[in-house]
Amino acid sequence: MDNGYDHKKPNTFGEASMESLNAALDTVQAEPQVCGLMLTGKPHVFAAGADLSRIPLIKSHQEGYAIGKLGHSIMKRIMDLPFPTLAAINGVALGGGLEIALYCLYRTVSRSARAIGLPECSLGLVPGWGGCTLATKLLGPEKALELIIVNPLSQNRTLDGSEALRTGLADWLFDGAEFLDESLSLLMDIIGGKSVVERQPPPHSDPETLFARARAFVDSKVHGASPAPYRALELIRGSCTWDVERGFEEENRTLGDLIQTPQCQASMYSFDLVSRYARKTQGLVEAKPRRVGKVGILGAGLMASQLASLFVLRMEVPVVMKDVSEEAAAGGRAHVLKEIGKRTARGRLSEGRARYLEGLVEGTASYEDFQGCDLVIEAVFEDLEVKRQVFREAEAFLPEDAILATNTSSLSVSLMSEVLRHPERLVGLHFFNPVAVMPLIEIVKGNKTHQAAIATAFDLCGRLGKTGILVKDSPAFLVNRVLIRMLTDCMAIVDKGAAFRQVDDAMVGLGLPMGPFELLGLVGPPVAFHAMETLNGAFGAERFPLNESFRKMVEGKIPAFYNGLGESREILPEVESVWSRSWEGEFSGEEIRGRILENLAREIHLILEEKVVESPKDVDLAMILGAGWPFFLGGITPHLDSTGVSRKVLGRTFSTH
Repeated sequence: MDNGYDHKKPNTFGEASMESLNAALDTVQAEPQVCGLMLTGKPHVFAAGADLSRIPLIKSHQEGYAIGKLGHSIMKRIMDLPFPTLAAINGVALGGGLEIALYCLYRTVSRSARAIGLPECSLGLVPGWGGCTLATKLLGPEKALELIIVNPLSQNRTLDGSEALRTGLADWLFDGAEFLDESLSLLMDIIGGKSVVERQPPPHSDPETLFARARAFVDSKVHGASPAPYRALELIRGSCTWDVERGFEEENRTLGDLIQTPQCQASMYSFDLVSRYARKTQGLVEAKPRRVGKVGILGAGLMASQLASLFVLRMEVPVVMKDVSEEAAAGGRAHVLKEIGKRTARGRLSEGRARYLEGLVEGTASYEDFQGCDLVIEAVFEDLEVKRQVFREAEAFLPEDAILATNTSSLSVSLMSEVLRHPERLVGLHFFNPVAVMPLIEIVKGNKTHQAAIATAFDLCGRLGKTGILVKDSPAFLVNRVLIRMLTDCMAIVDKGAAFRQVDDAMVGLGLPMGPFELLGLVGPPVAFHAMETLNGAFGAERFPLNESFRKMVEGKIPAFYNGLGESREILPEVESVWSRSWEGEFSGEEIRGRILENLAREIHLILEEKVVESPKDVDLAMILGAGWPFFLGGITPHLDSTGVSRKVLGRTFSTH
């Protein structure tokens, strides 16, 4: 399968490619000497699924049903061929790209393959070209639920080659260099009877317990706000007993129902943001990025260790972690080695590769070991003078063209750079926690940051598998400023009588992955309070008041609001003991959401007026990737427009900005 473009434009299935596949199968069936078929993709890409560009144009159940029917009828021809068929999954295999592989009798996968999965539930759809039916029959319902529902609703997690083998999607794993030759040789052995695949029947756990647990998971993620994962649950459960034809027909009907829903249509906007618009933002930088072959990290705490793990595992470059003592630095290095060990235990790294990566990590108490570093990033205490000091001390040991980066979440990059001999090489690289999971990096341009530093930052984002967005050097930048504005309103509403859980439940009702107070427990109250102080100092108490009860909570080192997460959570007594309320009245969920969303609209308007970012699309992209704003709500500014909030408080919509 090859659309004639390079790997930057992966194979997809639209009308033309479906016609081409149909014609190719006509040719195969017309040749009596054919005794086997191997299906593979172009370099690095097997196939990335359906062409989604047409979905916003589909307005009826019948059109959606017809799309499902077309895919099933053509791809099933592979299943009906009278000889062995093998899908050689050589790279990206998403959605329909993985579904077509399921129609083959056998599957091989390259060890280097990445991004294998069925992400449709995150797009307001279900795997509707056989994915729900065939994955359940191949893997059993438990693994099918993980592949089709759990992974897409968990930051769109995908599998690599080793995981695809372990899950049972693939029958063999081959190394990349000889992958196609070995896959073809295997198919010939199967045809000749020299190789036999022995698959164990898929396990079937207690269905009532299994599907009740799966539904509870879906509730915890979308809270009833998106129908797609619930419909996927029904299809997977049905596929345990339906025959293939019944399963395909139910998928057709489900596609027809879902493809016209507001959640699906909104998801297409979100998908376009992260898959296309995000790449355009990088093209704004004309300078050539600097080569980064060695990285220094200032600090060896939890954040620094996460950064070190990311650079080692994604870029495979030497990393030097510097802290105040050898013992502290060794602790950071131990964290990185533990992460490497986890991947080795899961089969994602060979023993030899793991030993090589372990040798790339060094802990030190001396700046002298930063010599030769092309990039040094700090992850020390969130204090301007502390950050200035470590940069000033490190700069003396660095090459003139080395890039300096700060992971600050709210402090001024420009003020930080004033102590440097070369302030132009300092750039903000604000990672979100947890670093390995969150896909956004805010790239902050100080008032003297040169284009080479910005270009290097964008290049690093790509090499780390992240999305970079350029933001102005302003207090708390973009995502944290929006989140803190929301948190201050949440706390003010609690002060006036609402319960913490009531506020969380009101916001979760939108479809957010968790409530603001639950999120604070993960972020850490001290981190959030520091950002509040920054914004309070910059914009005043009217917009960013410092909640005195929250201050007492931070000073008392109370680590969270609840004793856990989920439905069983209860507010900690220590929180209630420090929180003061005026008890002015009761609030409905509608009133809570209304107040918070109206103030978010005002704040986003100011962010755009101040040119923190250039476009509402930048705000939407950042909130999806950095704050978990749901795909199926279509971005925060379209949601504020569609619900009438932006017109109510601003007199116009963000779409006309």
